[in-house]
Amino acid sequence: MSLQRPCPCGSGTPYDACCGRLHRGSAQAVTAEELMRSRYAAYAVGDLDHVFRTWHPRTRPDDLVPPPGLTWTGLEILDTVAGGPDDDTGVVEFRASYRTEPGVPSAGPDHSGVLHERSTFARRAGRWVYVSPT
Repeated sequence: MSLQRPCPCGSGTPYDACCGRLHRGSAQAVTAEELMRSRYAAYAVGDLDHVFRTWHPRTRPDDLVPPPGLTWTGLEILDTVAGGPDDDTGVVEFRASYRTEPGVPSAGPDHSGVLHERSTFARRAGRWVYVSPT
């Protein structure tokens, strides 16, 4: 991905100045929403290491395998509860849109779909981590 292209998280900021810095490890998410956006962008650009590193060890899977033929196409944040710079927990509700190649299950007739989730986050050792959907 070009570092100057808009970030997939929908912020309107170039990827390198937005989620790219979190993916590289040169910055940490300040809020639960910022971590949620960086995780979505990581899925969109194929950086599953970032997704794995930011998943609470108690709830993360042993291995992350991207669904074949799936392309993430947009993120909409619907609600946030807590998850600010001074909080220890937070909730982010979002809709993540995707398209699939023909023949891939779980998409509509136009090969598109939406993942709607309300995610919980916690601060662990001073860093935000994804815990689970609620």
